[in-house]
Amino acid sequence: MVDSSVPKHVLNDPGLRPYLPVIEERRRRVDQTEDRITQTGDLWEFAQAHRYYGLHRTDDGWVFREWAPAATRLFLRGPFSDWESRPEYRLRRLDNHGNWELKLPPDALHHGDRHHLHLQSATFEGKRIPAYSRRVVAVDDRGEFDAEVWSPADPYAWKNEAPARPRTPLVYEAHVGMATEEERVGTYREFADSVVPRIAAAGYNSIQLMAVAEHPYYGSFGYHVTSYYAVTSRCGTPDDLKYLVDTAHGHGLHVVFDVVHSHAAKNQVEGLSCFDGTLHQYFHAGERGDHPAWDTRCFDYGKDAVVHFLLSNLRYWLEEFRCDGFRFDGVTSMLYHHHGLGRDFLEYHEYYGGEVDEDAVTYLQLANRLVHQARPNS
Repeated sequence: MVDSSVPKHVLNDPGLRPYLPVIEERRRRVDQTEDRITQTGDLWEFAQAHRYYGLHRTDDGWVFREWAPAATRLFLRGPFSDWESRPEYRLRRLDNHGNWELKLPPDALHHGDRHHLHLQSATFEGKRIPAYSRRVVAVDDRGEFDAEVWSPADPYAWKNEAPARPRTPLVYEAHVGMATEEERVGTYREFADSVVPRIAAAGYNSIQLMAVAEHPYYGSFGYHVTSYYAVTSRCGTPDDLKYLVDTAHGHGLHVVFDVVHSHAAKNQVEGLSCFDGTLHQYFHAGERGDHPAWDTRCFDYGKDAVVHFLLSNLRYWLEEFRCDGFRFDGVTSMLYHHHGLGRDFLEYHEYYGGEVDEDAVTYLQLANRLVHQARPNS
């Protein structure tokens, strides 16, 4: 008689039986975490930090919010303030959790206005790019960046629905910036008009786009991300990326974004590292917070605020850009304290032993649930 309480994959592989308690504990853990962080039990409803934080138009002007627990003072700077820390652009602290807010009249900001934060803490004072910026642009040839107000008068008008899920995905992996024959960075619109039709004609049914989020170092192929909500400006505007996705859907192609939630660039001015003046706001403290092979920062998936940031990032891409799913980069690095370095993974105990980052396992299960909730047929 078959034991219905044992998962099918364990029944099919007796070698997994010794690890059934670990498997069951992981399932229990993700259920408990989802119940705790959502309170209402709705993961999709929970994953909307981007609708609260960052810069938003309101009925009576603008509101800007940021999470910076260790900050003591925060100012919004731009041409509107002569790039100075003026009192009228000082954020007020809302609570003991590190939430800050600034409300401005309608004429204070305009589409295209460059800006950044000036942060003060007990250990730091200087420039920061807001963590939820939706548009980040280079301001000079030295690799310095500013955020930019993205609020076009005419929002992008979508034309095509996503195609039905392919029974067998045939994926064309592409880096838009490198998809030209010329020695320059290609654009989203060029790729949409020139490359997408050829991908469809070649028989593919899916496109996997690399290097979507903003990253200062082009040689990282997009894997040293600094602004998780900003489309890389090298290839165009947010509307240009929407045009690419829309065009691909019109050709019957699914679009999958590479998402880099395994680590973050160490850049402190334009990135999340040391954002509020501490190294442990988004990341692990001490050596565990540094990736020994990639020279990057490692997220602390045990912090609810970090899970909130990353899950909301997934919802943002799904909702705002209508992508059909994700390819997660660096999963092995996420799942293990040793990041998979020098390991062959020849025995089951390596997948279920003490070297596993159970917080990362829980986060990835939550991410999977969220995406399937949003795209049940993708």
